[in-house]
Amino acid sequence: MKIDDELLKKLEKLSSLKISDEKREGVIKQLSEIVEFVENLSELHLDNEEATFTTVRGGTPFREDIPNVNPKIVETILRNAPQSENGFFVVPKIIE
Repeated sequence: MKIDDELLKKLEKLSSLKISDEKREGVIKQLSEIVEFVENLSELHLDNEEATFTTVRGGTPFREDIPNVNPKIVETILRNAPQSENGFFVVPKIIE
């Protein structure tokens, strides 16, 4: 795919962006390099490869979920709330 000024104008319209005249050539060059790289990926033969991979062998390690409540932080946050009660925000009831 060739990136030219006409295609860049279409991309500007679709993205609601405006690229200044002095940056147009640089943007066209960068987009062309990106498209060329993606086109190179299509040449890879991946028929024998798994669809997913992970860098962590054996799954994700879990940590113990230990709550950590700092009363000063709670107080600071609730000080900015319109209403609070017993350390919680008070909000209008929306479900009957």
